Amino acid sequence: MSTAKPSFVEEESHITPTQTKKSFGVRLAAHFKKWWWVHLIIFIACFLIILLPVIYVAYPKIAQHDVSDSTLDITEMILSNPTPESFHLKQRQVLGSDSSYHPKIDAFDSEVSLAGAPPFAHVTVPAVKSKDGAVIHVEQKVDLTNASAFGDYTTAVMLNEEVSLNIYGRPGLKQGGLPKTTVTYNKTVVMKGLNKLEGFTVAKFFIMFPPVNGFGMNGTVIIPNPSVLTIPLKKQGNVSLNLELDGKSVGTTYLNNLTLKPGSNTVPMIGKVDQAAIITLLTSKSNPYKDGILPFDIAGNATSTYDGKELPYFSKALSANKLSIKLDVLSALKEAGVNLSL
Repeated sequence: MSTAKPSFVEEESHITPTQTKKSFGVRLAAHFKKWWWVHLIIFIACFLIILLPVIYVAYPKIAQHDVSDSTLDITEMILSNPTPESFHLKQRQVLGSDSSYHPKIDAFDSEVSLAGAPPFAHVTVPAVKSKDGAVIHVEQKVDLTNASAFGDYTTAVMLNEEVSLNIYGRPGLKQGGLPKTTVTYNKTVVMKGLNKLEGFTVAKFFIMFPPVNGFGMNGTVIIPNPSVLTIPLKKQGNVSLNLELDGKSVGTTYLNNLTLKPGSNTVPMIGKVDQAAIITLLTSKSNPYKDGILPFDIAGNATSTYDGKELPYFSKALSANKLSIKLDVLSALKEAGVNLSL
């Protein structure tokens, strides 16, 4: 019986471990770690593609739209110290805007004109933060670049119920941290005119007989001014107006030291008249005015002066307007001691 032990042969076992698949997050992190610079370039490029059109295309368009959509109201305008070539301007403007943006508009040089006409002057508009109700104060000496065009403007103010004033310029505009852009400021402001001085009346009328220092009549006139315009000629300014009867000149009336303000203006009047011609007319058989009330026209050859110099632009406006008044000359002569039988 065999007693030999069984033999065992040991074999070395080689087991290859299965590789674990990396998660998406790990792989994504590795990708960005390797290619971060590519993604940064792409991000910057996309950002600029979106931002640059906003800054350089959309933003200027929005700015221009808001400026064009805003309104401008002139609530006060004072023309003082006039010369044939210039005047001092004091003006109050009020902005109107419903925009949610409130950019700063830089001071700018503007061309001012009667709407549709050549500019007559340049006016510097101060810087302002654009918002509803913002007030702009303009005060400066204005040199006329076209005195004839300014005469057309003053004539339009005299003859019309409303007049359109155009203000044009190219100011800079800046909103917050955005870069400055340039906009076109082109505003037409509708203002009330003098409307031919409708409502002009002679409140008091006296005849001086015989004339004193060449002046044969005086009185008080009421001049209505529905506009915001003030013209303070004061101690150095005079207005002379031609007085006509039946189309013939019979004298000149003077409004000395005139200051025209908004509202009703009571102004002293004095005049040089051809008393002999008027009395001859009243006493003639062909006198058509048997009640002694004569219809005078104030028209033509009007002159406005300041500091001894004629102001052609004011003279032009005054000459363009014709006023008609009726004066009870017969009663005024009676009060002066001249009794006529008609």
